[in-house]
Amino acid sequence: MSVRILVADDQPNVRTMLQEYLEAQGFRVQTATDGRDALQKAATFQPELILLDVMMPYLDGHDFIRAFRRESDVPVILLTARQEETDKVIGLELGADDYVTKPFGLREVLARINAILRRVKTTPPDESAWIRIGAIALHPVQRRVKRNGVPVPLTPKEFDILNLLMASSGQILSRSALFDHLHDELNEGAERTIDVHIRNLRLKLEEDPKNPQFIVTVFGAGYRVSMG
Repeated sequence: MSVRILVADDQPNVRTMLQEYLEAQGFRVQTATDGRDALQKAATFQPELILLDVMMPYLDGHDFIRAFRRESDVPVILLTARQEETDKVIGLELGADDYVTKPFGLREVLARINAILRRVKTTPPDESAWIRIGAIALHPVQRRVKRNGVPVPLTPKEFDILNLLMASSGQILSRSALFDHLHDELNEGAERTIDVHIRNLRLKLEEDPKNPQFIVTVFGAGYRVSMG
């Protein structure tokens, strides 16, 4: 079955270009004209990935993510004309998984889509594969995380970082090591984005995110999970 992609952009030429190209690649595509329309379409179309313009009327891309992440962890790739790093970091902080800067090439968009879909692709479940450290349990095959038995929704990159940290059995991993592990050759992000994902993980997993006890910062070295 074809992967469902929702394209949300207020520019008709961008919507048409992406829809025609992605449908030619075998995807099922639906479009939305603004953030409010995108929320409604997401509820009915149930996309498996969303391409989301940041600057849209009624509800912009950032406000869309705030609302959407309350209900879903479906991957979101931002389409942004903004060049400033802070604008991109805001999107990642809110739960976006990647971003493409306008103007973009269609092959670049396709490569980013395929990279994310590879990361979130599920395989047959194996209940014996849970990694358990303290209150946190992670299933690397099913890509599920629980805290004290309660499911915790993570974005694909948040999951990948947590998976790497937990599989490293308390070893310190530098920002560059984490970045290199997740990085594809087309991504123009910076190592600072790792800090954003770590902060989001702490908000979801720690009892007191301002005083983290599970994902620990080792100053000057990187991050590790506490095994105690």
